[in-house]
Amino acid sequence: MARPVTMFTGQWADLPLEELARKFSEYGFDGLELACWGDHFEVDKALAEDDYCAQKREMLEKYNLSVWAISAHLVGQAVLDNIDERHQAILPPYVWGDGDPAGVNARAAEELMNTARAAQKLGVSVVNGFTGSSIWHLLYSFPPVPPAWIDGGFRLLAERFNPILDVFAECGVKFALEVHPTEIAFDLYTAEKAIEALDGREEFGFNFDPSHLLWQGIDPVEFIRRFSDRIYHVHMKDAIVTLDGRTGILASHLNFGDPRRGWDFRSLGHGGVDFEEIIRALNHVGYQGPLSVEWEDSGMDRDHGAQEACDFVRRTDFEPSGVAFDAAFDKE
Repeated sequence: MARPVTMFTGQWADLPLEELARKFSEYGFDGLELACWGDHFEVDKALAEDDYCAQKREMLEKYNLSVWAISAHLVGQAVLDNIDERHQAILPPYVWGDGDPAGVNARAAEELMNTARAAQKLGVSVVNGFTGSSIWHLLYSFPPVPPAWIDGGFRLLAERFNPILDVFAECGVKFALEVHPTEIAFDLYTAEKAIEALDGREEFGFNFDPSHLLWQGIDPVEFIRRFSDRIYHVHMKDAIVTLDGRTGILASHLNFGDPRRGWDFRSLGHGGVDFEEIIRALNHVGYQGPLSVEWEDSGMDRDHGAQEACDFVRRTDFEPSGVAFDAAFDKE
């Protein structure tokens, strides 16, 4: 049986959920990965209103859509980050509050706990998201960065996320970190360090997204192999490296979509990610969850890209063989 193909609604939060459901049903998707912003999935309402989650499911079912995961990237970012005015734009007003950094961190952590409770009410077992990072700004070690400072960032992960993960465990829900620049884990080695800091607890795993690994020079397939038991969700997203002798891999403070950048996101099949090898690796580790399109491409109309992406995933996904190709030569 093919894995379900879903669309992450985060890049479509300017549109009402029902409009998206109608649209993506027509495009051929099996379901939606609901962002916890816009009107797509509101954690406070899910907990306060007895029929909120049932109504969301009924509306999706009207369009023959299901939901396997919700995503709390924005509020998760504020759990570990050093808070500044940029965070006000991505947080609900009740999480931002008066903007006092310690208060924002604490309210973001509480909101992530509530997201696990809301996921349980909705009947999904995975919350995708970010953690933020108190040490991202120390990426380049000049002035020299004492190793103890980096260790301190991972201790802070344990201090703030263990209570969050306790609630996830109570709710029977997994937290899937999208390994990503600006997060505590942004590549293979920092992902290992994050798991170690959390004593390997099973509630913490990964939302695998190859696009963020590719431009860093990391083979996404190696990530799947290394964390075969912690791939809790998969984003299908492409990226391209466009170094031409003038561009830099650090992107020169140029925004996404600027052709001068050294790399950018692309619609599926228009970048450098080898999705066939990813499907083979996911088959090998036994991943049977959704393949969720995260559509980002500043150079393409998003409706065109969404339709094309759904078709691309269906063409690309395949089941592993149930028999060895040379089985006919086996002799008992």
